[in-house]
Amino acid sequence: MAVPTLAFLLALSILAATGIGAVRIPCGEVAGAILSGLRLPAAGLMPRSIVSMAEGVPATHRTIILSVRLPRVMLAALVGMSLAVAGTTFQGLFRNPMADPYVIGVSSGAALGACIAILLSVDLNFLGIGAVPAFAFAGALIAVSIVYRLARRGNKVPVTTLLLSGIAVGSFLSAIVSLLVFFSGQQLHQVTFWLMGGFSARGWDYVKMCLPYMTLGSIVISVFTRDMNALVLGEESAQHLGVDVERVKVILLMTASLLTAAAVSVSGLVGFVGLIVPHICRIMVGPDHRTLLPAAALTGALFLVGSDALARVVVAPNELPVGIVTSLFGGPFFIYLLHRRGSF
Repeated sequence: MAVPTLAFLLALSILAATGIGAVRIPCGEVAGAILSGLRLPAAGLMPRSIVSMAEGVPATHRTIILSVRLPRVMLAALVGMSLAVAGTTFQGLFRNPMADPYVIGVSSGAALGACIAILLSVDLNFLGIGAVPAFAFAGALIAVSIVYRLARRGNKVPVTTLLLSGIAVGSFLSAIVSLLVFFSGQQLHQVTFWLMGGFSARGWDYVKMCLPYMTLGSIVISVFTRDMNALVLGEESAQHLGVDVERVKVILLMTASLLTAAAVSVSGLVGFVGLIVPHICRIMVGPDHRTLLPAAALTGALFLVGSDALARVVVAPNELPVGIVTSLFGGPFFIYLLHRRGSF
């Protein structure tokens, strides 16, 4: 029952978060605007009372909802889902409760790509997306490729070697990012704001960019849930159970990295989602990845939609970067994990 309940709570949170902002909009108007945007009332698929509600939404409110807030909230949900699924996958593969989506250098590669695009003022329009997310996505994938090539030993990719390679490459790229920030000058604010993560001024173009990668990645990972359950027991045990360990590891690592790259490229660095959400979901639904993954996806979306809404109201009319809000929640939880480290 946890997964249907989480889905219901996510739907409610999306309605509530879309109504929050400088102009407060009731949830009824939000629902009406969304229905009108889907063309359901015009198609005669709704009762007359709901059609009246949809038609009664003021034009200005409909524009605010459909063009400004809804894409932002949907993007937050997609990023939360992706980071939570990737974090669950990495924790299962590494059999380490401290693993998160950024553990093999994805975030550092994305940050470097974004900094280069900002500092060089690259003028690029790729499929309707600006240079910063495009460069961030490319940087994340390049970083993962480097880590994978460094960790590969023949036809095998030892988990420990992969983890250490990710830490080394991530640290090196982070040092380059820090150097670029030091010399950023007038663009310091823009670079810093991106590094702190957020969904400000994100439209449907960003949703369209990341949705295919996030959907495909989530589907691929869900196919391997039984294999992930076996891998948690150890690679030798999984092999005895008939799992092609190396093949499954490579597919899951690359897919989880792709999910993370897509998320980071549109949101910046949003920490702790992929770390704390899998643990919360294990408490709710247990360690079976067949139920853990959908629960993590919904909880990650719920957490990030809520964090984004909170970021908009805490210092209104200004807004906090979402990465600050997630870190304020994630930091204490991380300390709690360290205290109970032996219980995984």
